[in-house]
Amino acid sequence: MKTAVVTGGASGIGLAIAQRLRSDGFHVAALDRNASAGDDSAYRADVTDPDSLAAALGTIREKLGPVTVLVNAAGVDGFKRFQNIDFAEWKRVIEVNLHGVFHTIQAVLPDMVEAGWGRIVNISSSSAQSGQPFMSHYVSSKSAVNGLTKSLALELGPSGITVNAVPPGFIDTPMLRRSEERRLLGGTVEDHIQRTPVRRVGTPEDIAATCAFLISEEAGYITGQIIGVNGGRNT
Repeated sequence: MKTAVVTGGASGIGLAIAQRLRSDGFHVAALDRNASAGDDSAYRADVTDPDSLAAALGTIREKLGPVTVLVNAAGVDGFKRFQNIDFAEWKRVIEVNLHGVFHTIQAVLPDMVEAGWGRIVNISSSSAQSGQPFMSHYVSSKSAVNGLTKSLALELGPSGITVNAVPPGFIDTPMLRRSEERRLLGGTVEDHIQRTPVRRVGTPEDIAATCAFLISEEAGYITGQIIGVNGGRNT
């Protein structure tokens, strides 16, 4: 049985991915800063801290074996007019959304290379395809994740490792609802549903299903791809 690590696996999209992979028969370890002490499949770790990651992964390897599947779902957002973003805020978003992906991939890559098989799926954002006002730091970080995905796919393919990105569209998560409450969406969730061709908001399970396919053996010839899951909002 293969071992999968999902960052940001305690809530939202990350939680749905962890649950789906578990139902598909993987050993699943969820890495999250907010991991519950009562959940024996969740491990407290900060993706921006390599030492924290190394400690958590050491425990995971002891319990579950080498890690050959990684889904990078940990992330933070931000809403502010560009000229009002101070550099500390800019760095924090980049640190989590981009540097966190760097740290986690580097940490698990030796397991995949040794196995001659691996799957990496990076959760980016449809805003990296369309742009989004007042989110320049977030969009920049997610755009970089897409670029990293393409580069690593070329580099790691000969080692039997595929690397793809899934940029979610308008997904019903706690983060989305908090943004709606703060009136940061440019309308309500219902307003956005009417602008979406399939006329519904996406669910975390929609993203999880796409990740599950990209991780499967059937997807072994798919790498370096940006697979949008957005109800037709970005094509």
